[in-house]
Amino acid sequence: MLLTLLLQGGATTAETTAAAANAAADAVAATKPISIIDLIFKGGWVMIPLLILSMVSVYIIAERYIAIRRASADPTQFMATVKAKIIQGDLVGARSLCAKTNTPLAGMIDKGIRRIGAPLKDIESSIENQGRLEVLSLEKGISVLGIIAGIAPMLGFVGTILGVIKIFYAIASSGDFGITQISGGLYEKMVSSAAGLVVGIIAHAGYHTLTVMIDRVVFRMENSAVEFTDVLQDN
Repeated sequence: MLLTLLLQGGATTAETTAAAANAAADAVAATKPISIIDLIFKGGWVMIPLLILSMVSVYIIAERYIAIRRASADPTQFMATVKAKIIQGDLVGARSLCAKTNTPLAGMIDKGIRRIGAPLKDIESSIENQGRLEVLSLEKGISVLGIIAGIAPMLGFVGTILGVIKIFYAIASSGDFGITQISGGLYEKMVSSAAGLVVGIIAHAGYHTLTVMIDRVVFRMENSAVEFTDVLQDN
């Protein structure tokens, strides 16, 4: 009799354990991982301008990176050829080389070649002015990244405020303080804040990376300008 009761109790325990395991498995199966698209929709309308700002940031970073990389080519061979042609008096060939090279440095040197025959100070001024114009061309759009880096986190903060307002409105309307009332607002608040920070970080990192690259190009242009004026002084 005792053995029968023990067997029945063991069977009941096994059934209870199996039922609990099945319930846990069903709960895990019912919980699906949320996708990025779902998160974006849960962030509210603030996600629309943030998405636009992110696309603008990526476009500017990619486009300027390619342009600056092209402009930052090693000028050693170019300057050696230009100096040789100037020493030989082949100004037409030197200008033709500048036109083919099509870099900010080439544009600056071409300006100096066109001023050969004028006083050296005038040539230096022309080179400096052209150099500034070339650098401004390289910096085109980079200031927008700085603006986005400042605006995006603030937009995320606006989404945070709207999410909090949504939570309190739901509580006031229902008269109940539960997960149902606060979940929607929490999603909006946290997702918009995270998105604003991510977009701001991307724009901030892109701005400073491109600025460092431009500084290197400017340094090379200045050195090449000095080489060019030295050749004119010696000849």
